Amino acid sequence: MSTDEFEDRLKALRPRLHRYCARMTGSAIDGEDILQDVLVKALHARAQGAGVDHLEGWLFRIAHNASLDFLRVRSRGTVVPLTEDIEATPMPEADIVAISFQTFLRLPELQRCAVILKDVLGHSIDEIAGIAECSPAAAKSALQRGRAALRRLAQAPEDARLPLMSDAARRKIAAYVDLFQSGDFDAIRAMLADDVKLDLVNRLQLDGRDKIVPYFTRYAEVTKWRFTLGAVEGRPAMLVFDSTGPMESPAHFVLIDWAENRITRIRDFLFAPYVLEAIDWVRLGQESDEGGH
Repeated sequence: MSTDEFEDRLKALRPRLHRYCARMTGSAIDGEDILQDVLVKALHARAQGAGVDHLEGWLFRIAHNASLDFLRVRSRGTVVPLTEDIEATPMPEADIVAISFQTFLRLPELQRCAVILKDVLGHSIDEIAGIAECSPAAAKSALQRGRAALRRLAQAPEDARLPLMSDAARRKIAAYVDLFQSGDFDAIRAMLADDVKLDLVNRLQLDGRDKIVPYFTRYAEVTKWRFTLGAVEGRPAMLVFDSTGPMESPAHFVLIDWAENRITRIRDFLFAPYVLEAIDWVRLGQESDEGGH
């Protein structure tokens, strides 16, 4: 496989890998960070001459270990021993895809891994065992018990995920959204740090104020977008809606990092629609009662 073919395969597998990382970590945004780390590791291993017999299984093993490392660093999850053998049937695909990422996070790690790989991504028991580095019997047992637990959790009412942000943070993101709504991109450019970073997720990354000027120009040229203040997974965000559709949910969203009153990073998920699957979002301000997931 040539380098170009290898990179094309990575790009094609990116949505599937994100579906796994997001559910393992309970966050679409953290899942995207982990996914980018997985792709960097894969490209590095390829450059070092690593032999790969089954690319997808190899990538999911990297993603699995990276997700567990993330959870352990954040102390957000622990491995629970498997002791019981409970038979359970899979949930319908439409139902399981609609379950929020935070609900998956409430499963023990091996159960979560098995359910995601089997019922969301369609892997076999043997493939699950290879990715999780456990026996097929342990993978099957984790799958059965994970299915039963997930069914119970999905039926329970979910806690509202209200965004926790300071007044200062809210004022900054609100001002940014207002400027986008009014098309005052010159004012936004004046807010940029000299070394601001732009991450058009799944497309390109640029550094420096001068380099990212075309980003705002292209937004100014597209009239269909509508912008509103909101939160994604509790983080302040600019929600972007497509006015040519029903506007019931965001088409994508943008996250902004600040250092005092300067914008240091823009993360725009325009080219990463897979991130929106089952994501938690809410409008804030006057429109906050009109939508959310």
